[in-house]
Amino acid sequence: METVLAFDFGLKRIGVAIGNTLLREARPLTVITAATNDARFAAVGALIDEWKPDRCVVGLPLHPDGAEHELTVRCRRFGNQINGRFGVPVVLVDERYSSAVIVQRRGEIVDDQAAAIILQQYFNDHAQS
Repeated sequence: METVLAFDFGLKRIGVAIGNTLLREARPLTVITAATNDARFAAVGALIDEWKPDRCVVGLPLHPDGAEHELTVRCRRFGNQINGRFGVPVVLVDERYSSAVIVQRRGEIVDDQAAAIILQQYFNDHAQS
């Protein structure tokens, strides 16, 4: 069984979800709202220390046609930084259709739910036979 942390990276917030390969069920965990890059990675590091994941999943935003954009580059960098700073393998998951599942209500923060959808997509795509 492997523990997996998933991140829905955003410029203002980072949604986080948790799951494992035994149950293959993702659940929202928290939202990181730290203002600085150092504070964000301190929060990520605290979660990695607490949950000791075997791997992390980072949602990769793309245009509907699969083309990359500015946030795609930032998400790749975020994943590379997690791997470099904490030594945890990172898998990037196409999140083009995951955000459509969540209906955002005024003022409601749903980033952790988005991370759970990304992680569930990872589990579904990597089903063990």
